Amino acid sequence: MSPCEERCHWFLSAFEELAWHARSVADRLLIVEDDRALGAMLTGLFTDEGYLVDVAYDGQQGLHSGLTGGYDAMIVDRGVPVMDGSELVAVLRSRGIATPALLLTARGSVADRVEGLDAGAQDYLVKPFEIPELLARVRALLRRPDGRSTLSAGGLILDRVTRVVSGSTFGGDAVELSEREAALLGVLMSAPRQIFSRRQLLAEVFDGVDSAGAVDTYVHYLRRKLGRGVIRTVHGTGYRLGVE
Repeated sequence: MSPCEERCHWFLSAFEELAWHARSVADRLLIVEDDRALGAMLTGLFTDEGYLVDVAYDGQQGLHSGLTGGYDAMIVDRGVPVMDGSELVAVLRSRGIATPALLLTARGSVADRVEGLDAGAQDYLVKPFEIPELLARVRALLRRPDGRSTLSAGGLILDRVTRVVSGSTFGGDAVELSEREAALLGVLMSAPRQIFSRRQLLAEVFDGVDSAGAVDTYVHYLRRKLGRGVIRTVHGTGYRLGVE
């Protein structure tokens, strides 16, 4: 690569990174949570992350806001009064509102998760939860413009809820990933032709981690599970999805 080409490539990568950060700044988030202390904590958390946040304290308020607010994503406590959180999501879906939704709940049985997902939620998180995981799951919601819980690219199919990859995987079998493995693969699959810098991937997947070596470690984990060709190293820049 000539010096001119290297400079052009650097400027393009820098522009893509700036655009990637800017996309999340104006994202509008609706939180439906009757616990006012938790609602205030979540509001502060996501406001600090650059989101525009509104809070509703029961299902009826959440329904009105969901129908009229034009949000990019919703966090809905399943146990809110007046209208159950899963019922709220189901009603919004019946009215044509496809805003991606994450259900929070103290109930973690398979039957409860299935009921919430069948109601139209894209994801389900059991309390108590870790803050980095919540942030990562909301970012994942915002990467799903079609509202689906699965992502397909390069012959791979990733179920974001179960974290199972099928398709062109190592050995041809379905493979279950860890939370961070699934989050990292999901970022790469969301833009399969894009080269992601380590800095981008670190910010997107590894909240609270400062060393870019964490990205390299999880790339190694994914290659070990799915085959070396699943992720391509772009020397001097970062990584991209390796299968097309």
